[in-house]
Amino acid sequence: MRKSTASKRKERRPFAWGLLAVTALMAGLAAACRDTALPAPPPTPVRVGLAGIYDQSSGLRYSANIEAFTQVSLAFKSGGYVDRVAERTGADGRKRLLQAGDRVARGEVLAHVRDAEYADRVNSAKAQLRQARAGYDKAKLDFERASNLLKSDSVTKVQYDAAKAAYDSDAAAVENAQAGLQQATTAFNDCSLKSPLDGWVLTRQVEVGTLAGTGTPGFVLADIRLVKAVFGVPDTRINDARLGAPQTITTTSLPGEFHGRITSVSPSADPKSRVFSVEVTIPNPGERLKPGMIATLTLAGSKLAEPPTVVALSAVVRSSQHADGFAVFVVSEQGGKTVARERFVEIGDALGNMITVLKGLKPGDPVVISGGTLLKDGDEIKVIP
Repeated sequence: MRKSTASKRKERRPFAWGLLAVTALMAGLAAACRDTALPAPPPTPVRVGLAGIYDQSSGLRYSANIEAFTQVSLAFKSGGYVDRVAERTGADGRKRLLQAGDRVARGEVLAHVRDAEYADRVNSAKAQLRQARAGYDKAKLDFERASNLLKSDSVTKVQYDAAKAAYDSDAAAVENAQAGLQQATTAFNDCSLKSPLDGWVLTRQVEVGTLAGTGTPGFVLADIRLVKAVFGVPDTRINDARLGAPQTITTTSLPGEFHGRITSVSPSADPKSRVFSVEVTIPNPGERLKPGMIATLTLAGSKLAEPPTVVALSAVVRSSQHADGFAVFVVSEQGGKTVARERFVEIGDALGNMITVLKGLKPGDPVVISGGTLLKDGDEIKVIP
């Protein structure tokens, strides 16, 4: 028997009410999710500077690295177990092994390998030389006797030739034995690794008990009575670097000026940086300048036809849009907030702690000079002094 239409409507009512309840519950959950959403991240603190025009009143400044004029890497020629390393008295009064920063003298033994085997080779070579000389002395007497007897026809030519061949052979044996003794003696002497100069230890790479093979590095030494200030010059300025030209450098770590001369200009540019390496040799009385220090200098005669736009080196970051390009973050206002906008730039030469910008910026543009590596385009920022 079929149900009436009214009965069917009554059966649908519970379902409809349930659907309404589920819809309301989902709306409430969505509202709750909106209420518990994470707050916006705080603005990133950054420092800001203005793009400017390079001041040429004092010429173009370059950064240079101080390097030792003479630097040598000492390696073992005779292999074996290291049984001795030179010692020094430490600041606490106790003996310690030679280490970086210690001074060494020319001819000083810095390390030594076990030499018993090499001493045996020397003794063996001496014995062989004595034996060769004994044979040589006998052959010499026989040859002289044969020479005298040949004049009186007391020996045949064949006997004379045999005596001469024995004499020549034994003479060669003596020479061979002398060479063997020289080689053995040299190998014995090479058990001692000696300093070839008066200087400083930069690194020590061996310990007592190390098994050193032929060519194993032992020490790196440097003589810094003369030092080099090495810097890079672009091709547009290379003609300003003239051999023999006087040059003055300064450092932030030491007061005063240091004077030297340009002693080397690379004939070709570095394939990556595209700059030419220039060296300034500087007398270093008192050895105040140390390898690794950073120096600054002004290359005489460097003037640009048009003053370029420059920004601080720290403002330049890798572009997120161009894999091989660079960018800066320009400060702008948006919706009452201060934000950083990424702008692609084409950069030129480095001028000390500044860098020229060929395209993408104009003087007066505010750019992020500290904190740019933490930003992405559109991030809110907070400018700090």
